[in-house]
Amino acid sequence: MNKKVTLIKHPLIQHKLTHIRKKDTNSKEFKEFLDEITRLMAYEVLKDIKLEEIEIETPIAKTTGFRIAEKVNLYPILRAGQGMVDGFTTTIPFARIGHIGMYRDEKTLQPVEYLFKYPKDTEKDTYNIIIDPMLATGGSAIAAIEKLKSNGIENLKFVALLGSQEAIDNITKKHPDVEIFICAIDPKLDENGYIVPGLGDAGDRIFGTK
Repeated sequence: MNKKVTLIKHPLIQHKLTHIRKKDTNSKEFKEFLDEITRLMAYEVLKDIKLEEIEIETPIAKTTGFRIAEKVNLYPILRAGQGMVDGFTTTIPFARIGHIGMYRDEKTLQPVEYLFKYPKDTEKDTYNIIIDPMLATGGSAIAAIEKLKSNGIENLKFVALLGSQEAIDNITKKHPDVEIFICAIDPKLDENGYIVPGLGDAGDRIFGTK
């Protein structure tokens, strides 16, 4: 496995991921499991975030503690990525949220951008996390990465629930500097570009649409 790809196989995550895959899991349950998985993933994604020492006073005495020294920006790829925001902000409530609006053209399977917003004072040492539950072909992920880089936004990490090996290969080939965190890598795509076995359309299952 590529050193920039972290496959998170914690038993709690794999248990919840199985429930998300089930076709009879309803929208409410799907969102709840997705939120829980995202929170668990956040600990792994943020494991090397920088800290700085601070002096505090406990009820007993003064001591040295730590606080996070980096800003954190989240970039959900709309619309499905929005379903992972709450899981992250529960863990890191100070995170700022940009938005990358893209949809996949059903004929070409290529991403089409319709929205891009990001915090204007983003610095180079900001922790920038792109989130999207699914990595099918990797096209939307690559487009999002290139959009952020073209605006001077570096130090990028991509967090997904599951994806295809094709998508992982495409992203790491074009952007070898971007770390990928994922819970499952499925073997193939079908003729419509859906991950097999996958879980269907994440956006539709989150929002209860067709």
